[in-house]
Amino acid sequence: MTDQAVQAKVDATFIPDHRSEFEPSPRWVRAKLGNITVANSRQMMLLRESGRLPVYYFPERDVRTELLTPSGHTAQNPHYGQTVYSNIKVGDKVAENAAWTFTSPPADGPALKGYVAFEWNKIDAWFEEDDEVFVHPRDPYKRIDVTHSSRHIRVIINGETVADTRRPRLLFETGLPTRYYLPKEDVRMELLAPTEKHTRCPYKGLASYYSVTVGDKVYQDLVWCYPYPIPECPKIENLVCFFNETVDIYVDDELEAKPKTPWS
Repeated sequence: MTDQAVQAKVDATFIPDHRSEFEPSPRWVRAKLGNITVANSRQMMLLRESGRLPVYYFPERDVRTELLTPSGHTAQNPHYGQTVYSNIKVGDKVAENAAWTFTSPPADGPALKGYVAFEWNKIDAWFEEDDEVFVHPRDPYKRIDVTHSSRHIRVIINGETVADTRRPRLLFETGLPTRYYLPKEDVRMELLAPTEKHTRCPYKGLASYYSVTVGDKVYQDLVWCYPYPIPECPKIENLVCFFNETVDIYVDDELEAKPKTPWS
């Protein structure tokens, strides 16, 4: 998922029709704080829940528990019971409430007792095998496909055509609207200006953003581009993509409905 606005904390509010899967992951995973590996396991578990990002859980035996100190903070998870948080201290560096465990999860739920999870953004670096990964664990049930297309794509902003192409690449990502990646030669790049915004996607890499100026109005961070996507997603390299949620996109001369997503 891009620009991940979904909350991953375990003490989030109740989600109706909640579903979860707690399953082994074949990946060797490491979490580092500073220059110290605080967790290192080849026996990983992955918790997948409806409405949340996936979370890695380490067996306690594979965690440097001597670096963890109970913070005194607890929370009641509506699905898994009491959550107990710990600080992580490495030298002079302290990551507060960065680790959590469940003391008594329900017998009819995932067997979370004996496992430790970490707040992703409070850990300095994560590795799956020998590749550094970003934002959150990759969901093994999430798929991304990029296809060449000859569809006619037009992007209209405030009545003005900003892009017009018959050679887009279409990115299909599980659970998200189709994204149209366009050659810069077919975009009015003189209307675009780079911004300071950068985001990471665990499936695509590091994205850079552009604002778009039409008339006297500036549309901030409306366009993104992956100049150097990760090797698994090379077809979108250096193409630009507009937020379907905001602009008018015509596909083969038919106006697409604006999708309802976290970026609407």
